[in-house]
Amino acid sequence: MASLNKVLLMGNLTRDPELRYTPQGTAVVNLRMAVNRRYKNKSQELKDEVCFITAVVWNKMAETCNQYLHKGSPVYVEGRLQSRSWEDQATGKTRSVIEVRAERVQFLGQAPKGAAENNVEGPSIEPNTETAWLEESEERPDENQ
Repeated sequence: MASLNKVLLMGNLTRDPELRYTPQGTAVVNLRMAVNRRYKNKSQELKDEVCFITAVVWNKMAETCNQYLHKGSPVYVEGRLQSRSWEDQATGKTRSVIEVRAERVQFLGQAPKGAAENNVEGPSIEPNTETAWLEESEERPDENQ
C-alpha cells in the first residue's frame, strides 16, 4: 500500500517562536504560521484565504529558529503531518491537534518593518542561503514526537 506524508509551506510567522525544553533537555519550538492563498471566485473577484498552521521544530534547529525568527518573518517549512492527543486537565476531555513536524526550515528574509511587536528588530546578520537550510539530524530523542 502506497503512502506519502509530506508538507511544503511558505508563509509568515503570526507570533514570535515559543521555545521550551522537554524534561530530557530537548529543545522544541512552535512556529505559528499564516499561509495565504489568492484566487478568483466565480464572479472573477480576487479573494484571499488564510490558513493558520503550527509547525513544530526540534533540537538545534528549534534553538536557531528561536534566535533568528520573529513575528512577521517569512519562512519555508518542509515536514510531515503529525497528530497528537492529550487529556485536558481543566475539562477532562480528550483533545487532539494536527501539526506539521518540521524536517527542514529555510529563512526567506527579513519581515517587513514594524511587523515585530514593539518594533523589535531581528539580528543584523541573516543566515546566507547555504546556512539558512537547517536540516533535522538523523538522531531523534526517544520521546513521543
